[in-house]
Amino acid sequence: MKIVILAGGLGSRISEKTHDRPKPMVEIGGNPLLWHLMNIYSAHGFNEFIIALGYKGEVIKEYFLNFFRLNSDISVDLQNGEMQVHRRVAPDWKIDLVDTGQHTQTGGRLKRLKDWIGNETFMMTYGDGLADIDILALLDFHRKHKKLATVTAVHPPARFGYLEFNGDQVSCFAEKAQTKEGWINGGFFVLEPEVLDYIDGDDSPWELKPLEHLAGDGELYSYRHKGFWQSMDTLREQRQLEALWQSENAPWVIEPKKKPFNLLDQHEAVLGR
Repeated sequence: MKIVILAGGLGSRISEKTHDRPKPMVEIGGNPLLWHLMNIYSAHGFNEFIIALGYKGEVIKEYFLNFFRLNSDISVDLQNGEMQVHRRVAPDWKIDLVDTGQHTQTGGRLKRLKDWIGNETFMMTYGDGLADIDILALLDFHRKHKKLATVTAVHPPARFGYLEFNGDQVSCFAEKAQTKEGWINGGFFVLEPEVLDYIDGDDSPWELKPLEHLAGDGELYSYRHKGFWQSMDTLREQRQLEALWQSENAPWVIEPKKKPFNLLDQHEAVLGR
């Protein structure tokens, strides 16, 4: 199953970090947020990615073109240009890097990927949010309701203290508690290819008419994730994620899932194959 990651936005609210790179390339613990996000899917056994490029997409291309060399021990003979690799360190990822336009909206980026996605169920997320989400449980939920789209709903962490009132009297004060105002779009979608028919073109934000019409047609379900979720829209949030990584207890780091039990494997083992 292919994973689409929207990585083409300007990242204007974190411009301190994005003047020379797209937001998914802002680093957490020395690695781009995009790398962390892809590891979430990879830990669940999903290793085929389509990355929708836009603003400074060449930075993402250069990162993956140089990934093997930068993450391996090598010897270089400058006399003849020969290179010897001593330690290969690279995940088993297959990545399509697709230019979807500098100013294309989120829905338009998806629409432009139609030929890359094909006719199979796919997953999609934004390139600026991390979570400890169980991708296999999300996919199972989607398959059970048999509709066109599943969105992961999350409770966002509050940026300020939460107040409740009884008239002018404060009846409840919770410093930086999780918001009680409801669920929001947390990304991490599972989608059928027919959702692309709900998108008009480049100027169509995925979050407006396409999702509104899917909901109106009864084709949109929500998977409620109650665990960790954090977007990276501001420098403050980038520093929060960095602090979590440095604590060596980053919630989004997921141990790889074990290979599902397979009766055929057991049968072949009995036969000594």
